[in-house]
Amino acid sequence: MGETPAEASLVRGAVALQVPATSANLGPGFDAFGLAVGLHDEVTVQALETGVQVQVEGEGAVDVPRDERHLIVRAMAETFDAMGVRMPGVALTCVNRIPHGRGLGSSSAAIVAGVLAARALVTDGSDRLPDAAALEVAARLEGHPDNVAPCLLGGFTVAWQEHGRSRAVRLEPVEGLAAVAYVPSEPVATEYARSLLPAAVPHPDAARNAGRAALLVHALTADPGLLLTATEDRLHQGYREPAMPRSAALVARLRSAGVPAVISGAGPTVLALVPPSAAAALAAEGEPGFRALVLPLERQGARVRHDGR
Repeated sequence: MGETPAEASLVRGAVALQVPATSANLGPGFDAFGLAVGLHDEVTVQALETGVQVQVEGEGAVDVPRDERHLIVRAMAETFDAMGVRMPGVALTCVNRIPHGRGLGSSSAAIVAGVLAARALVTDGSDRLPDAAALEVAARLEGHPDNVAPCLLGGFTVAWQEHGRSRAVRLEPVEGLAAVAYVPSEPVATEYARSLLPAAVPHPDAARNAGRAALLVHALTADPGLLLTATEDRLHQGYREPAMPRSAALVARLRSAGVPAVISGAGPTVLALVPPSAAAALAAEGEPGFRALVLPLERQGARVRHDGR
């Protein structure tokens, strides 16, 4: 940093971003594991002299604010501050495809879009805010890194906090794996789902989850045949069942049929991990009250383009 805000120059033209949906936890990896999937919000941002202009279409369009309270604008403000740059006016256009309040990382996608948009609008933004710092800003805004990490990095991520800072590593998911997301019509508030968790769990359950989480790293990166066992969970999904009984019942039904299925994040979306050849048939079976989406795994993560690049 060290420079005054007046010494920072902004790029000309619009910045376009594509940010993916994400699924956290993946069963036993509570607050640590995340996976990016091929469902994207598209965002375009341009610097203005003054003011905030927001246009939104798609998911959540009737609910989100159209001023500086918009989550992307708030994330941009936080990022400009982290870079030591005075925030300009902004024109923001959003095409939302990630469902809101369903456990697919819609808020993380908005935060990552804001962080990367602000960085891209500053000519030396990448020097002022390296990738590790971008993750830190995004995780601070979201409250935890498990969704923002795969949104930023793509693929399968393991995220943690160390000495008060968020960190993450990216691992390459095995080839031949896709996701089927069963998205229910009604949302569940993350705060409510988290409030159902107990302050302590039995030691045997914690030990079992530790083993399953370790196995899941191997299953997702090398041997998907182990996914059914590796996605078992005893830390959070059972406790959250009162908030999403239909989702819990669907997870149980899919798993009894041999399909690796979990609650996505805090729910209520159910995520099944299957070969691409089986995904379409599984989704076609349908489930009353759910919309089934066949999604490839997103291996690149958030994309940023400027002036056609």
